[in-house]
Amino acid sequence: MSAAVSNIVGPVAAKAPGTFAQLVNACCYAIVGHFIRRGAVATLRELDDRTLRDIGLVRTQIEAAVHGLLITSVEERMS
Repeated sequence: MSAAVSNIVGPVAAKAPGTFAQLVNACCYAIVGHFIRRGAVATLRELDDRTLRDIGLVRTQIEAAVHGLLITSVEERMS
């Protein structure tokens, strides 16, 4: 009786990351997201008021828009 290597060595199952690895991963994503948002805020603050108005923002709405908290209706954008 001959045995093939595939019969002796079973398939290697990918181990799911543990809780600590998931926590570190979530922290990394949060830190990267923070710096991306800060960059977006800085870029929008450099724009003049007319350009901001063209994209539907006023200067006081920059932070909310970057964080996705600004909700505007289609009718409001069109007027």
